[in-house]
Amino acid sequence: MNISAVLALLVIGGALGLLLGVANMYLVVEEDNRVTEVTGMLPGANCGGCGYPGCSGFANALVEGGAKKVSACAVSNAETREKIAAYLNETPGPDGTTVKVTV
Repeated sequence: MNISAVLALLVIGGALGLLLGVANMYLVVEEDNRVTEVTGMLPGANCGGCGYPGCSGFANALVEGGAKKVSACAVSNAETREKIAAYLNETPGPDGTTVKVTV
């Protein structure tokens, strides 16, 4: 077995591991927990009646501003819609901004 080949692979592996560790420190993306919270508030029917692929797609659209009306979810009741709208209008995301949606 050639010892220089093993050493070369160890050095390359160590350098790449160090590079990944440094990149992880500077390139981290904060997750927006509002998507998870809103998905949990939705009924979970995944019917697509809102025009988005399931409840998680609709929750993502609400949080990102692509959907402005919670009433697009026909399966949810009025109390749930008001709860979601209040949550999004009052809870800031990782960047400190809130989303303005209506019932």
